[in-house]
Amino acid sequence: MALLPWQTGKVIRIEDHTYNTKQFWIEIEGIDRFDFVPGQFVTLDLPIHERPNKRWRSYSIASRPDHTNIIELIIVRSADGAGTAYLFEQATVGTTFPVRGPLGLFTLPALEEALFLICTGTGIAPFNSMLRHIQAHGTPHKAIHLIFGCRKKEDLLYYADMQHLQTALPDFHYIPVLSRETWDGRSGYVHPVYEELCAAKQPAHFFICGWRGMIDEARQRIAAMGYDKKAIHFELYG
Repeated sequence: MALLPWQTGKVIRIEDHTYNTKQFWIEIEGIDRFDFVPGQFVTLDLPIHERPNKRWRSYSIASRPDHTNIIELIIVRSADGAGTAYLFEQATVGTTFPVRGPLGLFTLPALEEALFLICTGTGIAPFNSMLRHIQAHGTPHKAIHLIFGCRKKEDLLYYADMQHLQTALPDFHYIPVLSRETWDGRSGYVHPVYEELCAAKQPAHFFICGWRGMIDEARQRIAAMGYDKKAIHFELYG
């Protein structure tokens, strides 16, 4: 299978999202629309190393397909990451770099069963794209549960957006879970939440995105509940 060609991406907008995350809007130059499937990602070639494979950084597309050539990425600052250091400290509106994509198979099946979207950190990005797409198209679906694990409330990405979506999208349930802060929502970790919701072993698909340790544990627990491995889909973030 031939690799997709590199295209030029230009930063057209940057906003602080939380204390350690930024949203970047990237315009893909030379085309009128950048088509992708919700859940896919792009790879950026950043000027941070002489070797190409040391320059590439991949990020899930956080926006829904909207028939334009603009995509949104949400990126967390990594303390020792050369890629995020460049994006946070040097990239400005007008900065350009090569972009390759869309890539990846972390995409939704037919929505004929309950859907559990389990994530930590910026792992919420592909789910934001999926949910916005479902809402925009009025796609028929069964119950959708977004279970989002963070340390503290200040780490919750798209918090207000997801609260609003819970009222705007039928049978969508937003469940943020904090591991290091007591609040008026769920505390602890994501795993007991989906185990409680799946106590009846209803037919379901599980999409898991975020930190490697969380994904490994979730895959084991979901399989232990009796679900087929084909119903478990995952995307690693570090």
